[in-house]
Amino acid sequence: MNYLVVGAGNASRPVARLLNYLGHKVIITDLKEMSEFKPIYQTWLAKMEGEGIILDLKNPEPTLDGIEAVYMPPTLPEDAPIAKLIAESDVEVLTNEEFSRMVNELVPADIIGISGSMGKTTTTSLITSVFKAAGHKVWSCSSLANNLVSETIIDGIVTGKAENCDIAVFELPHGTLGLLNSLDIKIGVLSYLTKEHLNEFGGSYEKYMERKLIIQDISETFIANRECATQTNLLRDDTIFYAMDGDVDFKGTRIDNSLTVKYDGGEFTAPFSMMSYFFENAVGAAAVGINYGISPEDIIKALSTFEGLSAHMEDYGDYNGRKVVIDAAFLPDGIRATLDYFEGESLVVFLDHFDTSWVRDKAEVGRIFDEYDNIKAVLASGFDESIQKVEIHIAYEILDAITNEDIVKVATDTLEEAAALSFKYSEPGDIILHMGPLISFDRINILNKINKGLKDGSKKYV
Repeated sequence: MNYLVVGAGNASRPVARLLNYLGHKVIITDLKEMSEFKPIYQTWLAKMEGEGIILDLKNPEPTLDGIEAVYMPPTLPEDAPIAKLIAESDVEVLTNEEFSRMVNELVPADIIGISGSMGKTTTTSLITSVFKAAGHKVWSCSSLANNLVSETIIDGIVTGKAENCDIAVFELPHGTLGLLNSLDIKIGVLSYLTKEHLNEFGGSYEKYMERKLIIQDISETFIANRECATQTNLLRDDTIFYAMDGDVDFKGTRIDNSLTVKYDGGEFTAPFSMMSYFFENAVGAAAVGINYGISPEDIIKALSTFEGLSAHMEDYGDYNGRKVVIDAAFLPDGIRATLDYFEGESLVVFLDHFDTSWVRDKAEVGRIFDEYDNIKAVLASGFDESIQKVEIHIAYEILDAITNEDIVKVATDTLEEAAALSFKYSEPGDIILHMGPLISFDRINILNKINKGLKDGSKKYV
């Protein structure tokens, strides 16, 4: 069949690639030319062209000549010329539901799906470890590989990973969940709900929650962090809850470097040396394992050998007597969870740019630091990686909201400078802590910049 895929954005690229893989002739059209896309998207588009997809870029007036079916992303305005042309034609329109069914047919293994506002990546990694410890051949897709997980899932189908596993573990951000809204999920997990990405939903938290709650509609078994129930009363009646306290189906208790999980029918304790929010996510992973039929012994093995994730409460080593910890926390609750862990420690914090593809409340972030009396300095970078430009006002929006006069506040043009200056405002015995969202979006680049700043600062401020 001859397909026209409208737009070369985040929803359209995976659709075009899968349709091409299934043997259809695919043209993907977009108003932009190749150079206007971010480098990572240019790489994907070049790969797709190499696989046989026709790139029709910088075309304001695509036609339907010879086209039998089309795919339109949900972001396409109804008054766009191509949308009007499609509405007036008799071409078949591929829906997200139909696309999801295509994916279902190509993933024969049981799927474990994880969604939420935060904790998705950590929970995905822990669940993957649980299934691997039980001897399963796991295909795991998360934002650790690519922030656009839908692209990673389709790539796994095209490259044969879907056929060579007996369990699939998918992190499902809101974009991926919207595209794959009819995926067949064996066990679904909702890790957390809080206000995020609202500019993509017209400012509506209700619409955002509706997107996230798709996961409970497509899951055979549904598991949720108990905190989700404080955000909505729309959770399924048969929801299985987990938490670190309270009356829940799976309750975790942290004692030193171990985690005890109690549930109806059993209890086990596992050595677990992670920090902060890893504990609650580990309880969620254990709930998935038990409900799938994995033995407590294998879950213990998984938790006791789990080494964490890059840039998620990662111990980055000792520099001039300062312990450096890198964390990707950027939502208010996540920031508080990280700072709570370091209660009693003397902290110097450096931050990256807090706006990514959506705008966040930077003043709210700044006000959080006023809640802690162990913070000596906050250094904020104003460099926006997405546009490669300094937006110093972003850093000042955070810093100006900090009213504690004992906290040193410094805005910097670059992340490297912020990391380096953390040594100027700290002393041996202090902890240097990084927080911010960019590691989740451009991991290698951001870590390289942090590394450079730490090395420069540790030499300059001995």
